[in-house]
Amino acid sequence: MPPSLSLADWLARLEQLHPSAIDLGLERVRRVRDAMGLAPTFPLIVVGGTNGKGSTCATLEAILGAAGYKTGLYTSPHLLRYNERVRIAGFDASDAELVAAFEKVDTARGDISLTYFEFGTLGAMAQFIDADVDVAILEVGLGGRLDAVNVFDPDAAIVTSVDLDHMEYLGDSREQIGFEKAGIYRAARAAICSDPTPPASLLEHARHIGADLRRVGQDFSAQREGDHWTYQGANVTWQALPLPAMLGAYQVRNAAGALAALESLQACLPVNEAAIRAGLASAQVPGRFQRIAVAPDVILDVAHNPEAARALAATLREQPVAGRTLAVVGMLADKDAAGVFAALADAVDAWWTCTPASPRAQAAAALAATLRVQVGSAPISVQPDVSMALAAARSAAREGDRILVFGSFYTVAAVLDHAATQP
Repeated sequence: MPPSLSLADWLARLEQLHPSAIDLGLERVRRVRDAMGLAPTFPLIVVGGTNGKGSTCATLEAILGAAGYKTGLYTSPHLLRYNERVRIAGFDASDAELVAAFEKVDTARGDISLTYFEFGTLGAMAQFIDADVDVAILEVGLGGRLDAVNVFDPDAAIVTSVDLDHMEYLGDSREQIGFEKAGIYRAARAAICSDPTPPASLLEHARHIGADLRRVGQDFSAQREGDHWTYQGANVTWQALPLPAMLGAYQVRNAAGALAALESLQACLPVNEAAIRAGLASAQVPGRFQRIAVAPDVILDVAHNPEAARALAATLREQPVAGRTLAVVGMLADKDAAGVFAALADAVDAWWTCTPASPRAQAAAALAATLRVQVGSAPISVQPDVSMALAAARSAAREGDRILVFGSFYTVAAVLDHAATQP
């Protein structure tokens, strides 16, 4: 492979290397991992779950960074630039660093075919090892048991929540999906579950392998008290903590899962209360109830499954406005649009559907037909793309109204990309 390929060239190549975009299984990734000699000696925290992964990862990164550790963070998908997926010491990886890592993976893999995500996962770990990080946080891409991230053994693993999403790969019940998520747990290692009602399959798998299972509500808890909250763990209590900077009552539960993992790692990664407070107050993730404009407020949220939509509806109720809530929605065709709309029907007054810029997108007209069944007589307008839908919603907004743009990473990214190009 010529050394002159740019990052854009590499990413285009990675999209074509493997016959399918998703090919769950660990054998190919393990072989390339071993060929590269990727054997991290620093602690690893792996974060899986249906929703809440990004927020939990951001909280871990912020707290550990505030404690003085050099962090590595691997997340997906990205919103605007692939570089967002790999962060070292709080900064996105450079094009040159990513290209160098991809070259290493390419050299080691020989004739072994890797998916885009698998290639990126191995490249991220190579960068963390080269950078000599103190700790790495890895976000699961899909499921857990057969996800590429799972070729690395975590010192602590967190399952944030279990709900219905990616059912064509993970199964069509919480029990089936819970078993896949629990695949990131390890024997005798901390196995954190932030879901208050975990499926029996997750609990049984953790017990079967002898994981150190720690459940929210049983082994650790988060108690909100006005503008503060208390974390009660197995061996420590942190009181009067600041609420997470990210809005939404569910963010306290996500933060508690992060603290449970950190509590389990105190022997090798001690973290003091000052770092916890600083991290909670600063952690942010783009596209999670992110306000990008005022008069009217424009709020972005990547919620794209029913559980995330229920959380979004709750946050909208927690943040009332004088006027109406106007929603711009674009979703992918493989998502449960009916379930999403049912969760948000009572929280939104008028709707604009659009078609995100993705080959997997649901057409705006088809989305509107699904929406009509759920929202009764609420106004619905069909627009060809995200920017036109947002412009139409802005034109319809009156004083005191707010606009919510949600439904997919592609939908949110289109708005952020447009905003980034404005003077």
